[in-house]
Parts: sequence; C-alpha cells; structure tokens
Amino acid sequence: MNDVEIRFLRADESHILTELVTDAYGLTYDADWVYEPAEIARRIEAGSLISTIGVLPDGTVAGHMALMREEPDAPVLHAGVAVVTAAARGHHLFTAMKQYAALWAKGQGVLGIFSEATAAHPYSQKANVDLGAHETGFLLGWIPGSVSNNAALATGSRRESVALFYLKTNDGHDRPIYAPTRHRGIIEDIVTTTGIRGRVVKASALHGREISESTGMVISHKDDHNLAIITAHKPGRDLRKVVLQARGELVTNAGRDAVYLDLPLNDPATAIMLDAELSSLGFAFAGVFPNQHLDGDAIRLQSLHNLDIHAGDISTASEHGRKLLEYVMADVAVTHANRS
Repeated sequence: MNDVEIRFLRADESHILTELVTDAYGLTYDADWVYEPAEIARRIEAGSLISTIGVLPDGTVAGHMALMREEPDAPVLHAGVAVVTAAARGHHLFTAMKQYAALWAKGQGVLGIFSEATAAHPYSQKANVDLGAHETGFLLGWIPGSVSNNAALATGSRRESVALFYLKTNDGHDRPIYAPTRHRGIIEDIVTTTGIRGRVVKASALHGREISESTGMVISHKDDHNLAIITAHKPGRDLRKVVLQARGELVTNAGRDAVYLDLPLNDPATAIMLDAELSSLGFAFAGVFPNQHLDGDAIRLQSLHNLDIHAGDISTASEHGRKLLEYVMADVAVTHANRS
C-alpha cells in the first residue's frame, strides 16, 4: 500500500484507536484503556504512548501500532495494540507502521523494542521477522479465550499463546548475563540471535556468599488475563519458599490460570538460586523479557494451571522461533511431569 501515509496519532484523535479496536475485537480486547479516548489522550500527551497509524488517501485510518514506555527514561520500549482493518490486511501495513516507529526509536537512542505477537497464526510473527526482530520466548496461554480477534485462525475458546520478539535499534552497554545452568544454552542462543548486548557468564563462589537471606519480591496482577507475575527483584536464599507460597495463594485463592516468575539476569543470585532450586520450583522456561520492576532483562519462567495447551495451536514464522518453541514446550512437559 504505497499510497498510505504513516504518521503519529495526535491526542485529539484518540477516539480513532478506540474505533479501530472495537471494529477488530468488539469489546473483548484485553486492555480496558483502549476503550477510553480520554485515557489514550492522556498517555499520548505524557509521552508514555507513541501511537503510529496508517492513513489512506481518503482519510480512513487503516491500522494502528503503538510504542509504550514503562518509565520516562526507559531504554527499551514495548510495542503493542497492533490493529489492521480487514481491507488493509495482506498489504504489509503493520510492517510499515512498525518500521516507521522503529526509525523514530532509533533516533531517540532507544536500545530496542520488545513486543508480543499472537501465536495463533504466523502473520504477525512474520511481520516482525521481516523487520529484523527475533523471538525471545513463548508465553503459553497468555491470551484469554474470551478475546475474539477477527484475524485469528483459532475458533475455539482455548487460551492462546504469544511469541515474544526483540527488535534491536541501538547497541546497549556490554554487561554480564547470569543464566542458570539448565537454561544457559537457550539464553546464549537468544542473546546471540537477537543482538541483545551482553555476555552470558557463570556466577562465582564469591557471588554466592553475597546473597541475602530474604527475597525482595513484588506481585503484579493482570486481571484481564487472569494471570499474575511474580518479580523476584532481589533473589534471596528463601526464594523457593516465598515463590511456592505466593504461587499457591495465586492459584488456589485467586484462581489464576497462569503464574509467571521473573528474575534479573544481571544479578548472579538468579543463576545461583535457580541452579539450586529450579527443579523443585515447578516453573518452566518461557523466555527473556524486560520487566518494569527490574533494571535490565529478566528470565521469565511460567507455571500453567488448568490450561489446555496444544502445540498444534501455536504457529511460528522462523527456524529460530520453531526451535525455541520446541524448547519451551519440552521444558513445560518435563516441569509439569515433575510437579505432578
């Protein structure tokens, strides 16, 4: 679609995003703020939402894609709320909008852009791959079955999975990445493939003596997804105890379908404690992803409960993605068997 104008959405045009989402998803989209033009406008004015749109010659807006900042000085942005009208599909509009946004991010000194793409079909993933983005993980059952996207191939009510992607826009600072032994190989592969700046290294015995007794932890709830994320921002020697207690309460009392566990890859305590406790935690590998509570990338682990996950429901768009998905699915199977 060479005649489409790609530009940023203005705050006084915020209703356009609400209309696009409503046309594509009805009222099922899993972020309530997209249905509130005043909130969209507030975020645009605050600089936490950078919305890119594609406009046809007749003035019709055919698509939207946003970059979102968790913090004002965040070195990595999060891309999402990608919506393309039915008439514009197949014309690479999403790719054009994300490329436009990525060039802006590069000029702003942003290091990279993380995003999730539905794994119900390969089209969104392929658009990311075509831009130069690479998969960093798969969150199984992330999208509630209540979400109805008229672009998706799946027609059932099962929860859908998402692929995590990273698009590098600038070089980051060189830094150590402390990966647990069990997942060191796949994390090295992710770091090498994506261009995330860092060196995967082993924690030393000296690091082990510096680990605190207590784990610093925060729990974030995503009610619209019926899941929770435990962020162990300072892993301590009681990691297993506090994480298992928290997961038990989240699953039994709150009825969460999935619980994710994020730990900082720049902290050697992550590797040391996971080497000691990973097999008994009952969390499987999900990927590498940023977390607003952490200074840097996190290893994300996943614990799935009462979810009907089928490999046949999950598509990939690259050889790297296929191998990564195989790793994630295999680790989930082993972890679930051990937990049972």
